[in-house]
Amino acid sequence: MSGRRPVARLAAPAAFVAFATGCVTAGNLSLPSALEAGWEGERVCELRHQTDTHRVLRCTFPPGVGHERHFHPAHYGYALSGGTMQITDASGTRTVDLATGADYSSDGTPWHEVVNVGDTPVIYLIVEEL
Repeated sequence: MSGRRPVARLAAPAAFVAFATGCVTAGNLSLPSALEAGWEGERVCELRHQTDTHRVLRCTFPPGVGHERHFHPAHYGYALSGGTMQITDASGTRTVDLATGADYSSDGTPWHEVVNVGDTPVIYLIVEEL
């Protein structure tokens, strides 16, 4: 996507940038995409829009709900509603506080899994390149 913002924007809290850590290569096709992956058999992301070049997902994580291991192609993420997420990827497991309105861009995420460990719903819009 042209006009992508760098991962470390001054307006983005460091915790949100940490959410995208490890996002440097294209996805692993043996894993489900963010749209296909879910939590305990239920999808957490819904397709809001798709063209030949990109799709927009809305992913909702009530407290205690996560997203099983999945990959992302190059994408942009925006937090409609922030909260506290536990993230596991190749770098290990960490907990981050995400602010409402925080955003990031990524060249792709080989794999990660997340769970909302906070008390409020976390909701993202994710724009993925196809």
